Amino acid sequence: MTVETAAQAVLSGLNDIRSDVEDLYRDLHAHPELGFREHRTAGKAAEVLRGCGYEVTEGLGGTGVTGVLTRGTGPTVLLRADMDALPVREATGLPYASTVTAKDAEGQERPVMHACGHDVHVACMAGFARLMAAAPEGAWRGTLVVLFQPSEENGDGARAMLDDGLTEKVPRPDVVLAQHVLPYPAGYVGTRPGSFLSAADNLRITLHGRGAHGSAPQTGVDPVVMAAMCVIRLQTVVSRETGATTPVVVTVGSIQAGTGPNIIPDHAVLQLNVRTYDETVREQVLAAIERIVRAEAQASGAPKEPEIEHLRSFPPTVNDAGVTETVTHAFADHFGDSLHTVELQTASEDLSEIPAAFGVPYTYWGIGGIAPQAYARAERRGTLRQDVPSNHSPRFAPVPQPTLDTGVRALTVGALAWLAG
Repeated sequence: MTVETAAQAVLSGLNDIRSDVEDLYRDLHAHPELGFREHRTAGKAAEVLRGCGYEVTEGLGGTGVTGVLTRGTGPTVLLRADMDALPVREATGLPYASTVTAKDAEGQERPVMHACGHDVHVACMAGFARLMAAAPEGAWRGTLVVLFQPSEENGDGARAMLDDGLTEKVPRPDVVLAQHVLPYPAGYVGTRPGSFLSAADNLRITLHGRGAHGSAPQTGVDPVVMAAMCVIRLQTVVSRETGATTPVVVTVGSIQAGTGPNIIPDHAVLQLNVRTYDETVREQVLAAIERIVRAEAQASGAPKEPEIEHLRSFPPTVNDAGVTETVTHAFADHFGDSLHTVELQTASEDLSEIPAAFGVPYTYWGIGGIAPQAYARAERRGTLRQDVPSNHSPRFAPVPQPTLDTGVRALTVGALAWLAG
C-alpha cells in the first residue's frame, strides 16, 4: 500500500471527527495553561488517548502525556505536540478568547493566552490519534507513540520528561516528527532540510559601578553609561564580527538601573537574547559578548568585574536530510501545490532534545494558520508585518479551518511515510 493510499484510508474518518477537533481547539484556546501547569490540557489529551485504546502514561515531567498504540510489526514513530501557553493578554476579540489569569513562576498574577498556537498542536494531535486508532485494518503497521509535552516555551519541558524516564517508558522510535503553526496562509505546509529553528541563549549581565549624587558624577562610576556603551558595542558583534550571510541576532531586551533622576546607582542589569544556527558561531558570539562587556567595564573604571550569568538556552532545530526528504515526498503527493520550502526561522524549540536522547533522526515542519484571504490582501498591500500577527502576538489566533484539517492531515501523512502497511 502506498503512503497516499494509506492516508486516504485513514483520513476517510476526518469528516466524522472534524467538529470534535474544532470544539477541542476552541476549548483549549479559551482555557490556556502556563508551563508545567497544563493539568486540564493534559487530562483532555489522556482522555482522548484512553478512549481509543492507547496505552497511556500521565505525569511525565510533571504534566507530560504519552500514548502508545501497536498494530503488528513495523517501524516505531514518535510524534510530539506541545501544550503550554504564554503570559500574554489576548486581544483577538474572538468569542472564545481567553480571559484566564494565573500566577507565573515568580508568583505574579499574569494574563494567559495561547499566543503561539499550541492549542492547534494539541487539537490536531488528538484528531490524528483518533484517526489512526480507527483506521481500517491493513492501513498501517508498526508502533505509534503520541507525546504531549509541557513547558516548551520555557525550554525545559522536553528535558523534564527525559529526566522522568521517557526513554524507558515508551518504545524507542525510529524517527521523531513534529509540526508548528506559523503566520502563513492556512492550508500552507512547509518543510526544510537542515537548519530550521535557531539556538537561543539568554544572559543576564550585572555591571558594577559606584553610586554617587547626580550633581557630582566625578565621585562615582556610572553603570548606566557603562550599560549604554555595552548596548551600542554589542550591536557590532553582528555587523562587524560575523559574516553578512551568517544569520545571528543579538537583542538587549531589558535594562534596569537606578531609582531616581539625581542618583547614580551602583549597578545596572542587562538581559540579552542571542540566536544562532551553528555551534561554532554560537561560541564565537557568546565569547565576543563577554569580551566586550568586560572591556567596557574596565574602560569605565568599574570597581569590580561584571557578572555574566547564562540563563535558559534552547538547542538548534536541525532537520535530518533523509527524514525530511521522505516526509516531503509524502507531502508532495498529498498536498500538491500547497507544499513549500519554509523559510529559516529565528524562533527556538526544545524538541531536538527528545530525538537526541533516543539517538534517532527527526524532522519538524510548519503549517499555516492565517485566514488565506486576509493573508493575500495584506500581501497585495505590502502590509504583512502590520496586518498578519505573528506567534506570541496578543492578536495571534489561527483560524480553525483549514488550519486544523491541514494539521491532522500532515501528522497522518508524515507518520504513514513510515507506517503505511
